[in-house]
Amino acid sequence: MTPSKIALITDSTAALPEEICRRYNVRVIPTMLHWGAQSFRDGVDITPQAFFERLKTDPVHPTTSAYSIGTAQEVYREAAAESEGVLGLHLSSLLSGVYGISQQARELMPELNIRLIDTRTTAMAMGFIVQQVGEACAQGASLDEAAALAQAMIAQSGVLISPEVLTYLQRGGRIGAAAAIVGGLLDLKPLLDLQDGMLKPLERVRSRKKALARIADVTVERLAGKDKVRLAGVHANAADEAQALADAIADRLGASVVQKLVAPVSPTVGTHIGPGTVGITYTWGY
Repeated sequence: MTPSKIALITDSTAALPEEICRRYNVRVIPTMLHWGAQSFRDGVDITPQAFFERLKTDPVHPTTSAYSIGTAQEVYREAAAESEGVLGLHLSSLLSGVYGISQQARELMPELNIRLIDTRTTAMAMGFIVQQVGEACAQGASLDEAAALAQAMIAQSGVLISPEVLTYLQRGGRIGAAAAIVGGLLDLKPLLDLQDGMLKPLERVRSRKKALARIADVTVERLAGKDKVRLAGVHANAADEAQALADAIADRLGASVVQKLVAPVSPTVGTHIGPGTVGITYTWGY
């Protein structure tokens, strides 16, 4: 593959498979996980498997933060030195300060050709955007063309998840307390939809089985008649359920599905959605 003239940067919440990072030379800036007196670089110093194993027994709840401005400067400057332009694709600014930190870093390096995009999403919905932009850059896309493709894909992507419990989302402020209280009192399983950069309640059903079935139904409804569908079953230490969900949706959509995979969420995302969460991320048209 011909080296791209455009360098791509994302953050660790995309949880991109290593093979995709290698193929398109994607630089990944790790967000930070803080656990008691310890700090970890997301996906570098702690893996999803190790994170969820510790979460089972550690009474201390981890917290997360964006990377530092200095870290962002270092990665972006290195990328700019090896390319004609740099495109940064980061998780929703309504979920994290990562995009804002990247903006501040860029402002300190005005001489560099850097473009930043708030993808308004995360996990493999963002990962698919990075992947397809990487493919376009490998085929010779300019920085403007790569940015335009990313913006187009944002409008044609989605995330649906069903947490096992809402405690983690409530603790991290990613969903309102009222939704968590209602879900707990009525023993309901929520379906959450990432809309306009924020997680919002979509439905509540009476069992885990029904929640995953509704995710499948909603996904199929949204993607009916679409082409070039890409699916990823995402999970927080629940790989078998994520695989079954992705398989069920792919079977119903048939030949329109051009890519299907299963990916764990990063420890940073896992901190906020909690163990047992299962969902689907998707894009179409590219």
